[in-house]
Amino acid sequence: MRAVIALTSGGLFGLGLLISGMVDTNRVQGWLDIFGDWDPTLAFVLGGAIIPMFFAWRLADGGRTPRAGGMFPPRPNQKISPELAIGSLIFGAGWGLAGLCPGPSLASLTFGGWEGLLFLAAMIVGMLMAVPVKRMRASTT
Repeated sequence: MRAVIALTSGGLFGLGLLISGMVDTNRVQGWLDIFGDWDPTLAFVLGGAIIPMFFAWRLADGGRTPRAGGMFPPRPNQKISPELAIGSLIFGAGWGLAGLCPGPSLASLTFGGWEGLLFLAAMIVGMLMAVPVKRMRASTT
């Protein structure tokens, strides 16, 4: 049952990315171009993610358990750590330069050509580098 729910959720997520235009790099870069030709349409995508999560966290705080079993994950830490700040800057730079983030980059594999593959490879290398870089930073402090 959990696999069916996961597959359905992933399919709905991908469909949402496609319908919302999050896989269109020009639209994403237009959203990020606040001092130029700004495209506000992705604000609705962000609202469509934030509003349901607001209610989901309220349900999780109420002591409920997921219907598919297991437990809800704990709330994220509210502290802004150096790792969070650095990771956010790297994510934002990649998102702004390429117009893709992890979810849409996977969706773009079906139509993105070699550029989509290059972005995905660079993203995976960056993710794999996170742990060694964190260890290196910890050993120097």
